[in-house]
Amino acid sequence: MNPIDRRGLLRAVGLGAVGAAAAACAGRGRAAPAASSPGPASPPPSPSPPPGPSATATASTPAPMPLLPADLPFQVSSGPRDSSKVALTFHGQGSADIAEALLAEAASAGARVTVLAVGTWLDDQPQMARRILDAGHELGNHTLSHGNLAAMGADAAYAEIAGCAERLERLTGSKGRWLRPSQTEYCTPTVMAQARRAGYEHCLGYDVDSLDYTDPGPTAIHRNVMDRIRPGSVVSLHFGHRGTVLALPAILQDLEARGLRAVTASELFG
Repeated sequence: MNPIDRRGLLRAVGLGAVGAAAAACAGRGRAAPAASSPGPASPPPSPSPPPGPSATATASTPAPMPLLPADLPFQVSSGPRDSSKVALTFHGQGSADIAEALLAEAASAGARVTVLAVGTWLDDQPQMARRILDAGHELGNHTLSHGNLAAMGADAAYAEIAGCAERLERLTGSKGRWLRPSQTEYCTPTVMAQARRAGYEHCLGYDVDSLDYTDPGPTAIHRNVMDRIRPGSVVSLHFGHRGTVLALPAILQDLEARGLRAVTASELFG
């Protein structure tokens, strides 16, 4: 039995019944500018004591994040190609059980990830915000309700971005560094302007799409990632999909075999 099937069956037993799958984040845009060379980095965040079940505004002060190069473009989709780092980024939505299973797989491999959270998901699962950060991962903004951000007017786009930012700040003390627009890969000029208005300096795209939101099965997800990934890649994955849980152990194992290390987006670019 291959690693996906063996680990997947074991994990499937632990998952039990799962929630509905997260909405797809499909869409393509214009090619993004290449990222700049990395700058100096600060020490990684230190874990904080976990909050109570309500996960309200009693969050601790966020630890410093790695510094980013001053000339890093607003839109970034991949990091330095001469490094051994890659960023696995997850669209945060769906069942808490699946989110916990994915975080457990990352922890077992010593991987750090970036979760771009949907605001309404944080309303439903407020404890996940500190859970992600306290495990050494990174949290960012994937809009309030996961609408088609590129099709919205300026005020509606701002409300989507600012609404999620408010929830992130209330739950963790920080609105996060990265915005990933929903239902589109790149920030349009309108979205860029409203992101800056909401305090975001960078839009995080990706150069590897796992297509896991289409539920093609763990073998296809693994193949979609490993056929395209290379040093500096940013990979798009999703919470809320059982196949992603089953595919992740083999993805992490193969990254290690290739000498690649999964880090947060800030660690990749910083």
